[in-house]
Amino acid sequence: MFSLSKRVSGIKPSATLSLAAKAQQMKNQGKDVISFGLGEPDFETPDHIKKAAIAAINNGFTRYTPVSGIMDLKEAICHKFKVDNTISYEPSQIVVSNGAKHSLYNALQAICDPGDEVIIPYPCWVSYTYMVELAGGKPVYLFTPEQDGFRIDLEKLQRLITKKTKAIMLNSPNNPTGCAYPLADLQGIAELALKNKFYLISDEIYEKLIYDGTKHYSPAAFDEKIKNLTITVNGVSKTYAMTGWRIGFAAANKEISKAMDNIQNHSTSNPNSIAQKASVSALLGPIEPIQFMINTFAQRRNIMVNELNNISHLSCRQPQGAFYVMCNISELIGKTCQGRVISGSDVFSELLLEQAHVAVTPGSAFGPENAAETDSFVRISYATGTEDILRGMTRIRDLVKTIV
Repeated sequence: MFSLSKRVSGIKPSATLSLAAKAQQMKNQGKDVISFGLGEPDFETPDHIKKAAIAAINNGFTRYTPVSGIMDLKEAICHKFKVDNTISYEPSQIVVSNGAKHSLYNALQAICDPGDEVIIPYPCWVSYTYMVELAGGKPVYLFTPEQDGFRIDLEKLQRLITKKTKAIMLNSPNNPTGCAYPLADLQGIAELALKNKFYLISDEIYEKLIYDGTKHYSPAAFDEKIKNLTITVNGVSKTYAMTGWRIGFAAANKEISKAMDNIQNHSTSNPNSIAQKASVSALLGPIEPIQFMINTFAQRRNIMVNELNNISHLSCRQPQGAFYVMCNISELIGKTCQGRVISGSDVFSELLLEQAHVAVTPGSAFGPENAAETDSFVRISYATGTEDILRGMTRIRDLVKTIV
């Protein structure tokens, strides 16, 4: 009997998508499920973006485009980098892909050889590990504890660097913690990258979703040397409520961007033509709809953080960006609920969904397999309405009261 390739044998489905599927199944059965699971804005795509897509269809812009994206979108992306991040890129350094996830995948495929080490600070987004492994690389994990604000300790990072270190994955603002890295931290990481000659893969997909006057910093803006070692990844999904449009982009030195173009050429070819036209409108259009979303997210965050910190045995830090809260459930570990021992975040998440009809994401998804450090957390998204947030918090509070 034929077997599957070794490269896919250890890959598991995304915990965030698996839980969302179970929650949706319950909804289809008529159950009132409040979902705090998926990382997807609940806002509609702004009208001016929709109109640009309709115009593209009406104008017959429905055929193949250049593999790495149409020129007017690349120019809009270069404009965005210049205005927002003070980074100068040429269109030839931009590769537009089918979402930021695809851009990250292309980047790792372009730079990794078998055995290359990629440092992954965690808690981290669920797909980083598998992307590195699919590229033949070896994930090397760096835990960022809650008491440190979920930020990288430079001394611990330095101890992990070897001759095999090829890159580090950076994500600021971070999924799942909401941590936004200050300038000094990123400069310290950049100095280590220059000294030890490894790449920075800077995932900046939540760049605009940042609160309380916190500033976003792009490592590629520091100087030309670190810019040459940085692959900056971004997209339109989170900022413009365009998750289903599937447009992401990467900027890098010409050698890397050419390699990513070649990889995409022989895998997916060009991203959707209509979505590309819509993305031009997103990047160059009015900021008022985006500012409204940001302000609303900030208000929801404040409500959720306040509610969680007023539930016995639960706690959380106030995130600076994205739309997630990492809720600490460590005081519940080992206790019993509905006859089940809460051994970790998976059991607690299952109990919440089954008993309270509230969907969250277990912290176990956001680190190496069986990592105890993340298993004492659950990720709760506030990308949902205030009414649902308050109802969900009440349900969580009621369930926690039954835990002994």
